[in-house]
Amino acid sequence: MIEIEAEVVHGRKIGRALGFPTANMTLEGYPDIERGVYVSEVVIDGVCYRAMSNVGVRPSVGGKELLLETHVIDFSGDLYGRRLVVRLIEKIRDEKRFSSITDLKEQLAKDYHYIRTM
Repeated sequence: MIEIEAEVVHGRKIGRALGFPTANMTLEGYPDIERGVYVSEVVIDGVCYRAMSNVGVRPSVGGKELLLETHVIDFSGDLYGRRLVVRLIEKIRDEKRFSSITDLKEQLAKDYHYIRTM
């Protein structure tokens, strides 16, 4: 398990448009984390939430900066500016470039279903 503690920063809101809003965090000080999609968890206000996290540069949407993006399952609220600890529990796949946004959205739905039901 890898723990990452960082402040939630504003992103391009692409995850929200795809139906998976994310808390975005820079990975300064965490250079050696393997890129990919992870089963994760986040504690917010004392409640532990299951989450789906991506470590990478988001090649399917023209990203360049290495980020941690975390979709917190069953949570809604404003996390901007808050300092969170995300625990990466298990890597489920490598980061990859999808040929279309539709393909990306379909894979995110599969990842979400897998994480939610495990």
